[in-house]
Amino acid sequence: MPNPKIDLSALVRLQRRRREAVARAGGTGGGSALTEVTGFGSNPGALRMMVHVPADLPRGAPLVVALHGCTQNAAAYDEGCGWSSLADRLGFAVLLPEQQRTNNHSLCFNWFEPGDIARGTGEALSIRQMVAQMLETHAIDPARVFVTGLSAGGAMTAVMLATYPEVFAGGAIIAGLPYGAGLGVAEALRAMSRPPSLGAAERGAAVRAASPHRGAWPRVSVWHGGADTTVVPNNAEESVKQWLDLHGLAAARPVTEAAAPGDTHLTWRGPGGRVMVESHRIAGMAHGVPLRPGEGGDRAGAAGAYMLDVGISSSHAILGFWGIDTAAAARPQPAQSHPLEEPAFRPEAAAASPAGAPAEQPYPSRAKVFPPAPIQARRPTPSQGPVTRMSGQAEADPLLSGPGATIVRALRAAGLMGTGRD
Repeated sequence: MPNPKIDLSALVRLQRRRREAVARAGGTGGGSALTEVTGFGSNPGALRMMVHVPADLPRGAPLVVALHGCTQNAAAYDEGCGWSSLADRLGFAVLLPEQQRTNNHSLCFNWFEPGDIARGTGEALSIRQMVAQMLETHAIDPARVFVTGLSAGGAMTAVMLATYPEVFAGGAIIAGLPYGAGLGVAEALRAMSRPPSLGAAERGAAVRAASPHRGAWPRVSVWHGGADTTVVPNNAEESVKQWLDLHGLAAARPVTEAAAPGDTHLTWRGPGGRVMVESHRIAGMAHGVPLRPGEGGDRAGAAGAYMLDVGISSSHAILGFWGIDTAAAARPQPAQSHPLEEPAFRPEAAAASPAGAPAEQPYPSRAKVFPPAPIQARRPTPSQGPVTRMSGQAEADPLLSGPGATIVRALRAAGLMGTGRD
């Protein structure tokens, strides 16, 4: 039984050791093998670059950029979604930027910080530099670079699509928010729980103002759980509006596509008949990534916190939307057996995260909110030491959990600490 009197510093050290061990191993049981790349640029956002490149990667292969959610790291997100495993089977490379605790205590990408979401600055530029490194080092097709992410990673996906639209052919926003949803923690909180219903033109204008790009816009897939109370589903509607306006489809009527039980799948096609924007609403699903865990067939990934087994593999569907052939992944593998009568969708599994899972929040703990400062003052560079935090912290908000509580809940969810009732 764990010592109920263990102090916070010990918890922090334990969590850090476990996170670093998982990152080195690339996860457990998911076939993931991540390698860290350094020296990929000036890295103004002070992010880590984790990659998986199959040994036999063909020339002209696609690149998938996958952005984890809060309280996660690259290895856990990779294993949960099955990205590295699918990359080995289908022949694409995976780039997984990873947040550091010195930037955001809850390991969220800072999708609400002005210095991190503008073209040429902060975390957005760091991710762009990682993509450039992948294109330079590997035989990646620059016309087939895609980006996706969950929650804070989903909101950061919208940032990348808005600030560097010429880099990405497509994106997939999972339980995220539209670009420009909110600046600062107060606006972020409001957007997550009560997003304003804006016109499509206003949503689109925010993206047009983010870069000088005036060419073709990326194709976008939007995924959200119908029972998400962390980032409410109205945010998906606002994201769809944003991209419909950019594609000139704001007045178009959607087509309801055939889909798995529980998945309301809407599509909007451009003049040539190609789907430019699509929306998936998963009935009864809480905050997380829709999964059909396992290996082979239309299965991928592993269930866990914010990795929800609802019988629908969003990883497969997103790859298909992007035009990455999933036929090989869908072929049955004899070594893998699964119950024939397993239901395609289980709302009782979707309605909540695993017991004891921490309440993921795509924004920092209020105890870590500081007055605005130039990006150079808030971010370490390769020549600098750890970030020195500023004073002036705001009063704790009852909606937000403190860092100690987050760590304790995370350790309990991982089975590394008892509940005090053991």
